Amino acid sequence: MKTGIRRRMGVEQRREQLISVALELFGHRSPDDVSIDEIAAAAGISRPLVYHYFPGKQSLYEAALGRAAQELSALFEEPREGPLGARLLRVMGRFFDYVEEHGTGFAALMRGGPAAGSGRTCAMIDGVRRAAYAQMLDHLGIPAPGPRLDLALRSWISLTETTALLWLDGRRIPRGELELQLVHAFAALAAVSAAHDDDMAAVLHRILEDEPVHGPFSDLVNRLGAVAPEPQRQPQPS
Repeated sequence: MKTGIRRRMGVEQRREQLISVALELFGHRSPDDVSIDEIAAAAGISRPLVYHYFPGKQSLYEAALGRAAQELSALFEEPREGPLGARLLRVMGRFFDYVEEHGTGFAALMRGGPAAGSGRTCAMIDGVRRAAYAQMLDHLGIPAPGPRLDLALRSWISLTETTALLWLDGRRIPRGELELQLVHAFAALAAVSAAHDDDMAAVLHRILEDEPVHGPFSDLVNRLGAVAPEPQRQPQPS
């Protein structure tokens, strides 16, 4: 990172600058490996001035995590236009853009980093999950979900989060394939719930009714059909 140019700023401007600088540094290296001196140099100010705005690295770290949480929460926002499968695929694209660009910072937020177990950090993580949950309900057009839809959504959000963290460790699966797989996973969770619940069956029917022939959910049906074994034919009595 280039050293910032020292210039006069208002209190809020300087705080925002320091948060942005810290978020970029924490996004590429472990917070434990980033010093206040590095943050000060990147911001173009002195070390004592950093402490003027934040009492310590922990408070700056939490402020940076708060910014990351806000940015992550906004990634699930998508106009309710067009088939759901295509919308979710765009959401997954933005989500993995963020994960790929801010891998270390994303992992630090979701795993808690040096602030693991702190109430503030846990609240930030829960806020990201609640935002994703609310946006998914908006995509589905369902303001009050039943218990099975609630379970399917929370399970899918947890799966998406865990998948991204595991993908960062080696990136052994092509990103595009993983994005599509997670969209397929949502359809699969909905289908399993639909097999046990009439309300979920209605939700699934509405989703698939709007799905085009070449959409992500249609792609899942075709893939499953390709791997499903042919039924064994019983010999007819002679």
